[in-house]
Amino acid sequence: MREQMARLFLDHPASVDETYFEHMRFAGWCAGTLFVAALAAAVHAILPFLFERTASSAINRMHNRIHNRFGAR
Repeated sequence: MREQMARLFLDHPASVDETYFEHMRFAGWCAGTLFVAALAAAVHAILPFLFERTASSAINRMHNRIHNRFGAR
């Protein structure tokens, strides 16, 4: 049972050459970036003159970072 639990937490991070905590850090960065982008997009929906490129810029930064991490594999 203990080994099965360890596999649940470690297999995926290992499949992308990361430790559990490296993967947690990167996934947390992604979640934070998406959260800020969503807030900016929500404000932009109501006040279109604010945050005109904030959400799309954040998504592009995230895409580039993910692509550069795994593009070399």
